[in-house]
Amino acid sequence: MPIVFEQPPKSICIDISHTLPAIRTIQHKWPKVELTWVIGKNEYPLVADIEDINFIVFDKTKIISSYLKVKQQLSGKSFDLLLHMQMSLRASMLSLLIKAKYKLGFDRQRAKDLQWIFANEKITYKPHQHVVDSFFGFTEAIGIYEQVLEWNIPIPSEAVISAKKMLPEGKPILVISPCSSMAYRNWLIERYAAVATYAIEKYNMNVVITGGPSAVEKYYASEICSICKHSITNIVGKTNLKQLLAILKNSKVVISPDAGPAHLATAVNTPVIGLYATTNPDRARAYLSKEYVVNKYPDAIQDKFGVTVDAVAWGTRVRDEGTMARITTEEVKTMLDKLLLNQQSS
Repeated sequence: MPIVFEQPPKSICIDISHTLPAIRTIQHKWPKVELTWVIGKNEYPLVADIEDINFIVFDKTKIISSYLKVKQQLSGKSFDLLLHMQMSLRASMLSLLIKAKYKLGFDRQRAKDLQWIFANEKITYKPHQHVVDSFFGFTEAIGIYEQVLEWNIPIPSEAVISAKKMLPEGKPILVISPCSSMAYRNWLIERYAAVATYAIEKYNMNVVITGGPSAVEKYYASEICSICKHSITNIVGKTNLKQLLAILKNSKVVISPDAGPAHLATAVNTPVIGLYATTNPDRARAYLSKEYVVNKYPDAIQDKFGVTVDAVAWGTRVRDEGTMARITTEEVKTMLDKLLLNQQSS
């Protein structure tokens, strides 16, 4: 049964990022509700300029001082509802500092790290859901059954100008974001280079490589550029989150493994060719790019466990070395052909 409010709640607290469609859904239904979002320091710059949301920033690298700061900021504050969407012990401990009549968390079947202990209300269990759909379970639990698939992340003019200066002009842009924060999700360098060569030679595209400042990401970008037969624009480590968002918005297609940039591209309606073998795309793919997934996850599960995907726990990962090598260059080229053909005909 949903939580029934006789009148729209006056205040709601949210404790996780990457939930903007659910937040936009709440704002659409209850435009006057006061929203407070407890968010990580790294994610905050991406959404800091969203209007009508109060932000409380939590620095995960300074846990004790951050807990004390949040406690101080919330002193004397009480909410009608806490949406406890983050399944981590750290977030659950943080929820103890938030006073709310209802603390809504995941159902017992999906709640991890004992999250169910910290919530006095649970969403309805639904198996085999994409992460975005699971967040809509929270809006359904408070009686909102429509779904507003909008992100509407502001991109300031200075980010647009900076992005334009970094990007090559005159040709459609293919962004390759080659790395995930989890190395076992990364595809092969030489295959990225082969796809880049294919995009340049067949479709006359400008290829841009994006990524953060880590040594692994810089190495991937350098090697892809070195192997490719043509010039590639390498901006790895040179963008902030807003600039990256502007670059993705101005791109025709993004190629990425299971990583944050795939979801940022979705937020600006840029299609993503998702590379999946170690994680289940039905749970974690770019939400609006289902038809462009190169999916070798079932093969990896079969070889590792001797069963089908349906027989393993939802969210099971295959971290074995070489798993991403199951994805061939030809499969990614074929998916690029399909996506570009669809864009031409739409």
